[in-house]
Amino acid sequence: MEISPLNLFYEEPDPDRWFKFDRYPRKIIRRIIRGKPRPGGVKTIAINLKKGLDLIGIPYRFNDYRHLKKHPQEIACIIGKPQLLFEKQWKNPVIFGAGVYSHPVDCPDLFEKYPHVKRFLVPGNWMLEMCRPYYGNRVLAWPAGIDTSYWSPSLNANPHYDFLIYNKIHSAGRAQQDLFHMLIQKLEEHQLSYQMINYGHYTLAEMKHKLSDSKAAIFLCEHETQGIAYQQILSTNTPVLALDNGGYWKDPAYFPHKVKYQPASSVPYWDERCGLKFTGIADFNLKLAEFKSKSVYFKPRAYILENLTLEKSAHMYCTIVQQVYKELLPFN
Repeated sequence: MEISPLNLFYEEPDPDRWFKFDRYPRKIIRRIIRGKPRPGGVKTIAINLKKGLDLIGIPYRFNDYRHLKKHPQEIACIIGKPQLLFEKQWKNPVIFGAGVYSHPVDCPDLFEKYPHVKRFLVPGNWMLEMCRPYYGNRVLAWPAGIDTSYWSPSLNANPHYDFLIYNKIHSAGRAQQDLFHMLIQKLEEHQLSYQMINYGHYTLAEMKHKLSDSKAAIFLCEHETQGIAYQQILSTNTPVLALDNGGYWKDPAYFPHKVKYQPASSVPYWDERCGLKFTGIADFNLKLAEFKSKSVYFKPRAYILENLTLEKSAHMYCTIVQQVYKELLPFN
């Protein structure tokens, strides 16, 4: 694929808090106290896009504002986060995402207020459907790629645990906590061993180590726009039993007072090779038994290699960029 160097932009929001420029000493203090920060989901999108572009040989610049200012005809690829679009005076055409705000109600007039924005990228298909009534065909689903070299099948041929539980609901509401505790009780009744990682409180090395000692995984989450964590699990060829009730998108900042949209999904990228889904504790026993009986037939890594590699994601992104450049040609 022949393409000019991409102009990628990503920055974490870090506003001054108490006085002008205090963000700089606060950043140093945070690093001393907390150590090197673990990349969050949106930053992982930027990191993995760069890795994918390296693999397919596409050059890029990263946060080179000076170059873009001198070349107003070139596209600014603003991966995220939203303050980069809203707080800077962009004159270039813009592809925005997938590190966008959560819902178009936050900026319903995006394409009128910022006419230089040409595409609004979201991580997955249910979010695409949620945004389409507002933004039409200018919103596209584009998933980040998974680093299948790092998240490779375990070399441990004799894992000790039946399940690794990836828990993203433990700190949620009472109903979600009750579900979590009842699920643990069911596993113990069936004498199934488990270990656990909690969302926001683990390192990638820790998750990889625990996956190498687990036969399968249970993914507990209400909804995911992409779900990079469970896709990393799938990439290790670890089958997943996933909570997915397909109900409303229940982000408390929006639901139910601002937005009521369904169905959302906790596993938006999925097919029968990945594992099984259950909707709650009512069908957990049945799905657990089915999962155990079919476990040797699941091929989750094959799904990732077919759909979500770094290279495939990067190629898809470049195709979007090329399409926008074609639309910008004078004879169009």
